[in-house]
Amino acid sequence: MTEIAQQSDAVSPRPAAVASPLRWSYVAAALAALAAMVAAILGNSLWLLNFVHVMAGVLWTGIDLFMGFVIGPVLRHVSFETRRSMIAGIMPRTLILMPTLSTITSTAGWFLAVRLGFLDLGLPEFWWVIAALSIVTVLTIQGLGYLLPTNLKLYFEILKERPDQDKIKGWMRTYVRVVALQGCLQVAIVVVMARFATGF
Repeated sequence: MTEIAQQSDAVSPRPAAVASPLRWSYVAAALAALAAMVAAILGNSLWLLNFVHVMAGVLWTGIDLFMGFVIGPVLRHVSFETRRSMIAGIMPRTLILMPTLSTITSTAGWFLAVRLGFLDLGLPEFWWVIAALSIVTVLTIQGLGYLLPTNLKLYFEILKERPDQDKIKGWMRTYVRVVALQGCLQVAIVVVMARFATGF
């Protein structure tokens, strides 16, 4: 009987300890990244400003694509306890990381466009600037208006002793789709950036 119980424990995943929703180490890392962005904006190095913009954008796009097209499908096919453990580990990190990356990418990109004279372009070239600004606006609305609140709702729901599995499944289904859409929009803005980089 004891052997059977031990085998059952080995097969059934135990809920992992829920991570703190806000860790000071994450906040400190975000502040350091924002400080680097401010230094790049105030400094005279165009290379540094471009590096900060591109690096933050690559991380933002890569994480969104990974979450939407890799983590999302995996979460849909694992047990609830496994899903619960993964959400408990992922959400506190993305809660700070993703808004920081989006802020740095957009802000550094704006100042880079100003320095390179893209805001002074005439038509039809200026339509590329309008496209970039439109995509960034949609990404920001999605991120702050939907993804961030959903992050918090998911996290606090799984903290409950008896979380609503159907509610979490529904939230995650929509969440992953929105993240995937963000990834696609970011691929679109990479196309626009490539146009800026190669000239008109």
